[in-house]
Amino acid sequence: MSILAQATQPAAIQPAVEHWYNIEFINNAVWQWLALLGVIIAALVVGKIVAFFLDRQGRWLVERRHLKAPGMILRCLSRPVAMLILGAGLYLAAAFLNLKYVIFTDAAGVEKTLAWLWTGICKTVVALAVGWAVYRLVDVLEVFLLHWTSRTRTQLDDQLVPIIRKSLRVFTVIVVAMFIAQNIFQWNIGALLAGLGIGGLAFALAAKDMLANFFGSITIFTDRPFQMGERIKIAGHDGIVDEVGFRSTRIRTLTGHLVTVPNSVVANSAVENVGRRPYIKRVLDVTITYDTPPEKVVRAVEILRQMLDARKDRFPPDRPGQAYFNDYNPTSLNIVVYYWFAPPEWWDYLEFTHEFNMELLKRFNEEGIEFAFPTQTLFLKGQTDSSR
Repeated sequence: MSILAQATQPAAIQPAVEHWYNIEFINNAVWQWLALLGVIIAALVVGKIVAFFLDRQGRWLVERRHLKAPGMILRCLSRPVAMLILGAGLYLAAAFLNLKYVIFTDAAGVEKTLAWLWTGICKTVVALAVGWAVYRLVDVLEVFLLHWTSRTRTQLDDQLVPIIRKSLRVFTVIVVAMFIAQNIFQWNIGALLAGLGIGGLAFALAAKDMLANFFGSITIFTDRPFQMGERIKIAGHDGIVDEVGFRSTRIRTLTGHLVTVPNSVVANSAVENVGRRPYIKRVLDVTITYDTPPEKVVRAVEILRQMLDARKDRFPPDRPGQAYFNDYNPTSLNIVVYYWFAPPEWWDYLEFTHEFNMELLKRFNEEGIEFAFPTQTLFLKGQTDSSR
């Protein structure tokens, strides 16, 4: 009896093992799902190894060989390549699966099977990997653009580079999304966009200010009415250009406040670029009293011209300082002084003006030339008659 039991025991176990091994789920046995899991794990491991190798090689090129561009390309491609290997692994795993299981039937009566879904998933992963690679390679393009803009005098180019980078990344995301929708899942993008026509019109009307600011930023980058760090006057604001973006321009006023001006306003307003003036012009009215003798008036003009001539190295060669007795004011004789200070450094200009004013005050006092100040003399009719 024991011999019979020993003979029949393996035969009883064997069918049970085969039954567990061949249990089906969605038309696929357990061993097929295990094979799929093994392929996915293998693809992930291989992808990690390749990504590590590419990233390490990229670092080596940058740090040891000083080849920044090739090194950045390898490092940017490391993770997308790992994702690409995963997509290829998923595509190869289809060989182990029975993908004839019908998922649903579309409106046209076409049956959609697992094979359709699986192929779409594989293509989507590959498309995402390629899009991710392009998305990261924008950083390499940014390095070239920054190197190019660093050789130009304008700083608006430097501000334009981040905007180009963001635009290319947004464009890449949109293109990849539309490619997946239309070429992989067979969505009719044209009909979808046409269906959104009315909504798009409403959106365009709502976003007209945003579009106006966007085109205003294009005008700023094209015409370059100012650069980063320059002092400008616009829309009642006087300050230093801090940042130029897609929507607005930020100005740091002389009082320290940060003012945000929409680019549409900047594009349609008169911009006074104080930072690009070649010199600082000063018009000084020197007033002396009416009882000043003519010879002292002449002497006053001579003093001013001597002072200007002694400082001619601070004026442009084609714009020497000038001084003239030019007018009779209601309360004084007026001598007008013109000079153009260069280079137009504000604090140097103030120091120069301070020194000029102090010397003028000292020399007029030495010559006995009196400065005039507003005065009024009242004649009362009664007092005038009694004096007669």
